[in-house]
Amino acid sequence: MPDFLLEIGCEEIPARMIAAASQELRERVAALLNRERLSSSGNLSSFDTPRRLAVLAPGIAAAQDDVTEQVTGPSTQVAYKDGQPTAAAHAFAKKAGVDVSQLATIGTARGEYLAAKITKKGRSAAEILAEELPKEIASLYWPKSMYWRKPSERFIRPVRWLVAMLDEEVIGLEFGGVRAEKASRGHRSLSSGTVTIACAGTGYVDALRHAKVLGRDEREQQIRKALDAATRTIRGARWREDKALLDKVVNLTEFPSVVLGNFDPDYLALAEEVLVTVMRDHQSYFAVEEASGKLLPHFLAVLNSDGDPQGLIQHGNERVLRARFNDARFFWQTDQKISLLERLELLRHVTFQKDLGSYYEKTQRVQRLCSWLSELLKQSGMAVRPGVIHKAACLAKSDLTTELVKEFTELEGIVGGLYARVQELDPSLPKATRLAIADAIYDHYKPESADDDVPRSVEGAVLSIADKADTLAGMFALGLVPSGSKDPFALRRQANAIVKLIAEKKFPFPLTKLLQDARAGYQESEAEEKFIAPHSFEDSIRTFFHERLEFYLRDVRGYALDVVKAVLGADADDVVDAIARAAAVEEVMHVPEFQAIGAACKRIRNILKQARENGFETAGKFESLPEAAEEEKTLMAYLERTSPRVEAHRNQKQYLDALLLLSTAREPIDNFFDKVMVMVDDERVRANRLVLLQTLLKEFSTIADFSEIANEAKNPSKTNS
Repeated sequence: MPDFLLEIGCEEIPARMIAAASQELRERVAALLNRERLSSSGNLSSFDTPRRLAVLAPGIAAAQDDVTEQVTGPSTQVAYKDGQPTAAAHAFAKKAGVDVSQLATIGTARGEYLAAKITKKGRSAAEILAEELPKEIASLYWPKSMYWRKPSERFIRPVRWLVAMLDEEVIGLEFGGVRAEKASRGHRSLSSGTVTIACAGTGYVDALRHAKVLGRDEREQQIRKALDAATRTIRGARWREDKALLDKVVNLTEFPSVVLGNFDPDYLALAEEVLVTVMRDHQSYFAVEEASGKLLPHFLAVLNSDGDPQGLIQHGNERVLRARFNDARFFWQTDQKISLLERLELLRHVTFQKDLGSYYEKTQRVQRLCSWLSELLKQSGMAVRPGVIHKAACLAKSDLTTELVKEFTELEGIVGGLYARVQELDPSLPKATRLAIADAIYDHYKPESADDDVPRSVEGAVLSIADKADTLAGMFALGLVPSGSKDPFALRRQANAIVKLIAEKKFPFPLTKLLQDARAGYQESEAEEKFIAPHSFEDSIRTFFHERLEFYLRDVRGYALDVVKAVLGADADDVVDAIARAAAVEEVMHVPEFQAIGAACKRIRNILKQARENGFETAGKFESLPEAAEEEKTLMAYLERTSPRVEAHRNQKQYLDALLLLSTAREPIDNFFDKVMVMVDDERVRANRLVLLQTLLKEFSTIADFSEIANEAKNPSKTNS
């Protein structure tokens, strides 16, 4: 069982694309080996750097096993005439590769047929891999790709070398005009170039390490050690932990080292957010800080080399950073000549979306929506400052016209908050109010991911929701709904943010009403002429947010899938209420009574569905008929006695108490199904029993659709409907 190695060598792959491509290549190779009956005896591993993607599979089969299978031919009636094989029998024997005398007769449900056993010779692994691997390589997903020979042979960058081996044997693989060899390549500048791979096993990693090429984990460890070592030269300093930046520089290097650089302390007068953005996002430098978190006038650059003994790289990086900081300081000073309030008019010339108008129009819509949301909060008894929200909404997008944001787009929103802190927005405003407005503007793009924090204040959260709801409403009204992996306007991310904001701030904002009111902000605009019908808009919004809320409950809050589906089956519009119901259902879902009730709810749904399909009438209300069984009267009496108490708990959002009370329904429900047949011939009795089941299902489904709960316990009721 030889070890298998595949390495694709190419020009530098963009850092952000390496991890996903490496994982996909490993999964594709694993699927290929399984599909072709060449499965590895161990786990496949990846090896990736900016210049290569590699997969190592230990102990795969050298060849497929021979497979014997039985194939069926014509019926005996067709295959024989007067006891002699016909042309059909001879043709089948020839196709099967056997003599006609070796054909057997088998019995099937359709009668007797000829059959033959065929042995398929297993192919060698080298032959299969040479044939199939080019297809898998060409099928790798890239956000963008290139081709330089055949359109079918696309890749992110031109392929320069291939290594494909089974132990010491080279596989005759070709892709992009390059044939596989034993020769890989080491570090561009720290090695002699070509690296001969003697064997496809662990020697591959050792050979590359000798040529100054390290695997991903080794590179990260080496970078961390180098960052620590460089920072220790500054008393009381530490490098600012940044997982995203660390992942980036790991994928920019093959043999990393770190150099410590310095900048003029005068630049620390600039906002920290500006300095860190320049270092992190534009230069891929790590910031250096005191133990308290205060920025220090130093930076750490990760190099793709073994060091900088003469200090030339350090000097070059310091010069580049100085120029970037000078630009940032110039833009900051220039921007202060026009206040955020004066910039509001400039937004008339900044397009939000080609069909939805300018950012000036968006600002007006968001202000109106914020006013409605503020009123809802006041009615619910929550403390809120509508004036702060209104002013923040007015200024939130003004920084789009600043030079600093034009140069550093990552600071959109943040710059507005920083400028609002230092500018006198209104002489009559107390300082605390101005700072509250600044904080709301600063935070109004949050959260930008599931892990990101929500805005610090209620006002910032309201502004964030209104801004995102306006975008979603406009895009959905135009029919620009995300599909598959396509979401060019990041609508899923913005919807996820709305759900998280409502959940964490416990806002009383129904999702459908929120988006309806956001769409209403576009009334009498030019955009409205291009909008889809309101009912289509509401349907798509409802479905979309149902998926987003399901994602939040399952992936963020960690509720089981059946609990989430049960809760959202009852209602998926009130985020805070859905979370409360999910917590209650999670607590009782494993109780035997609820397992049995879940099975009963499934059964009731099936009975009611069967009744609809057969056109059976359901009574308007339950009546105590003379023909009624004692069990159905008992069940109805239970409902009449218990429903008001359950409803009182629901109204108080005491869902656990309501569910515990509903759990007492198990006995009357079981007795009903044990003794009562619903689908009887008597129309009046049948209709009466159907409305009883309908009432029972409705009673249970107001908190959760218990038919969605996985049934772990056997329901004692076994009788037919």
